[in-house]
Amino acid sequence: MRKKFPDLTGDGEVTKADILKGRGVFKKGGSSKFIKKAIKKPGSLRKSLGIKKGKTIPKSKLKAAAKKPGKLGQRARFAITLGKLRKK
Repeated sequence: MRKKFPDLTGDGEVTKADILKGRGVFKKGGSSKFIKKAIKKPGSLRKSLGIKKGKTIPKSKLKAAAKKPGKLGQRARFAITLGKLRKK
């Protein structure tokens, strides 16, 4: 008996062998503007940290905010992640 896995491509059933070989498991391509869509409220992290517009957020404040729960923590962790993506 073959175990059934969810089909993400919509063209039939996907088996364990398909998953291991990477056939038809994930949809190809994606949104090239996923970062733009992820940022719903630009400037909200800066505003909640009390930093004036045009100033950079200090790493120490960003790391402290990343440990907090809720939206503030989420936004701070996302800002840290986006900082890692920048080419230096």
